[in-house]
Amino acid sequence: MDQQDVLERRRLIFLWLILAQGAHSIEGYVTRLYAVFPPARFVSGLISHNLAVGFLLVNVALVTFGLWCWAVPVRSRWLVAEALMWFWTLLELGNGIGHLFLALSQRGYFPGAATAPFLLFFAGWLVVLQLRQATGSSIPPH
Repeated sequence: MDQQDVLERRRLIFLWLILAQGAHSIEGYVTRLYAVFPPARFVSGLISHNLAVGFLLVNVALVTFGLWCWAVPVRSRWLVAEALMWFWTLLELGNGIGHLFLALSQRGYFPGAATAPFLLFFAGWLVVLQLRQATGSSIPPH
């Protein structure tokens, strides 16, 4: 796989990561994460007294920003694109790990746990591709 192929694959997997965050946001809204997770309740409350509306607005803004990052800086190869991709990769790794940790600590479902594996899958894949791009490795995928 040459550098151009790795770059194109990174862009595609980055889009899938943002779409996974969209699904994760929907799951969090439907399962009322804002009602059971104090940080989500706090952030939602900063936006609206109606926590459901605040949560929805924050998550729409988050996913919209992610789609913008993909559509403009990443696809246009802006200098900031690398930093944005790493930001999103690390954010979603933490997000996915956090939701699964909360589910495990409660020994059951926790809002966001169903889509967290998708965040981890795509973010993990991006780590591999980003490191491959950074080192110029042409190791073929398994």
